[in-house]
This record gives sequence, C-alpha cells and structure tokens, in this order.
Amino acid sequence: MANAATQVLLPTSFSDPTMTAKSQETWKENLNMQLICKECREDPPNLVEDFAAGDTICGSCGLVLGDRIVDTRSEWRTFTNDDQNNDDPSRVGDAANPLLNGSQLQTEISFSGGASGKSRDLSRTQNKVTHDKSTKTLLAAYKELGAFCDGLSLPKNVSDTAKHLFKIVHDKNAFKGKSQETVIAGCIFIACRQCKVPRTFREIFALTKVPKAEIGRIFKNLEKFFAEQNEEKKKAAQAGGAIDLNNPEFNSTESTTPKELCVRYCSNLNLPQQCNILSQDIAKKLESIGSLAGRSPISTAAACIFMASHLLGMGKTAKDIAPVAGVSDGTIRNAYKLIYVEREKLIDPAWIKEGKVELKRLPNA
Repeated sequence: MANAATQVLLPTSFSDPTMTAKSQETWKENLNMQLICKECREDPPNLVEDFAAGDTICGSCGLVLGDRIVDTRSEWRTFTNDDQNNDDPSRVGDAANPLLNGSQLQTEISFSGGASGKSRDLSRTQNKVTHDKSTKTLLAAYKELGAFCDGLSLPKNVSDTAKHLFKIVHDKNAFKGKSQETVIAGCIFIACRQCKVPRTFREIFALTKVPKAEIGRIFKNLEKFFAEQNEEKKKAAQAGGAIDLNNPEFNSTESTTPKELCVRYCSNLNLPQQCNILSQDIAKKLESIGSLAGRSPISTAAACIFMASHLLGMGKTAKDIAPVAGVSDGTIRNAYKLIYVEREKLIDPAWIKEGKVELKRLPNA
C-alpha cells in the first residue's frame, strides 16, 4: 500500500494577523503630557492636589510639583441656612424673572437681629431708595392671580400665560377704569382658552366674584387690545427688521366647544374612557347637524354625557350631571329631548354593530 504524502508544518507556515497588523503600523510620537515626580519617577504618578494651599504635591516623597492650581469644586455648601443664623453665603441671586421689569441685578444690605444700628439704618435707607412701586404692584397681582389659578386647579402654564397677559396690560397702563380683579379674571379666562383647558364664565365668577357680564365685557376688550398690540409689534418688526422673542405673538382664542367640556365633566363624574370618547363623538356630530344650535356649550356637553352614559349602560341621571356642569337638571333634559330625535344620526353604526352600545337603553324623551 502506497504511503500517503506527509506534509511537514513549520512554525513559519502560520501567520498571526495581529502580529502582521502591528508590524505594519507606523511609529507615532506620544504627545500626551503627563506630570510625574522628578524624584520618584513613579508611573502612574501618585499626585495630591492641596486646594487649601493651591499646590500639587507628590504623595510619595512630598515634593511640591506645582502651585496656584485652580479649585474647580463648589465654593461651599449650604443646608437651608439652618446652622448659619440665616446668613446665606451664596454670592448669586435668583434667576431673572421675565414677568418683572428692570434688570433685577442689585446689591442688598442685609440686616439681622444681632446687627448694629448703622446696619439697620443703611438697610432702611436702601429700601426707600430702591423701592419700585410698579414691581410691588405686579408682585401683588401675580400672587392674587396664582391663588385664583390654584383654586381652579389649573396647570402652571395657564398661570404663567395669565401673568404674561396681565403684564402687557400693566405696562401699557390700559383699562385704568377697571378694577384689578376684573382684569385678572379676564386674563385667566383668555389663558385657559389659549392653553386648551377652557373654563366657563360661571366658574371664573364663582372664584373671583366678578360678575359674569363684567367678565364677558373685559374679555372682549382684552381680545381687541391684544390684537392691536400684535399689529403694532408686526409694524415695528417690519420697520426695524427684528423680532421680539421675549413677547410672543398673541393668538386670538376660539369659543369653547361642547367636545372640550366633555373631557373634564366625564373625569369629574368618574366615567370610563369609553364614555368620554362616545360623548365627544356625539358632541362633534351635533356641530354638523345643528340640533342644539344657539344653546350653551355647557348644556350641550351635559346632554351628550347623559346620552352616552345610558347607551353604555352606565346611566347617569340628570341630577348627577347637573352639579358638575353647573346647570339645572331641567335644562339637561330639555337639551336631551332635542338630540334624542337625531339619535340614529349621532351614533356611529360601527358601535351598534360591535355591540358596544344599544339604542333601547336610551330613556324616552
């Protein structure tokens, strides 16, 4: 039998790709600078930064390698000034508030209980000199406006928008014959509409005690005033070729629709999301049909919720919905009579086909 050819493998028969790549790399100078102790020459070096003295010291032999180093740590720590007799060592003030006038950069002479009489006199004198009546009026108005927004459980963006609108009115010295509460009520009403969380005149009246008719008048006057301010800004921007980013353009508001009110009323009635969607769908179709044209959006939204809750078998009575919507149960029933006639047009056939709703559950008008 013929012997098979034997192949002798030598060490040079195999090539290591990593070794080949390393051999092909060109030599490069290491330009990274590293500070080491010239006495110890340890690598890596054992260096200690003494920020109190501003020196860089070798931790092994104690040789000073550098001086005047910059301390990049925080200058100090404060724990709500509890252990410092209310003496805040911070050298920076609050951030600039765009809702107040002026640069807001000033130095105040502090005064505490243990200070001398001269410190007290200097503090009083400075307060008299730097006293700004305009800023004080704005701060008082903002405090009142914030309290009203908290009473209506409005989000922060609504409060900030209302404050911005009030500042525009205050800077122009407009509506001098109107009380401050009336202007604040109008600004809150407009801010609610702009931020898509509408509130009714009745809700603003219940909080601010400004009559509904007065709120309606100031609302129309404010809308006209802000529209005129917009036109002036546009003309000034065209003439100067600049845009004022600090004062954004005012967008005129639209009237509140029943669909927008259904969301909040369903939430206050603890109704499920399915009822919320159905009531909004009914309210949207009512706008095209026009069965409740001319009626208040509040009564329309209440009637839509009344119908939707019965269609889903969660029947809410008119007396249950009345306190949430702020209308009488008779008003809700009268509005329901008008939309009951159009019930087949208002309800999507797909809902009936899927068995989600049943027309026979609706009470007779």
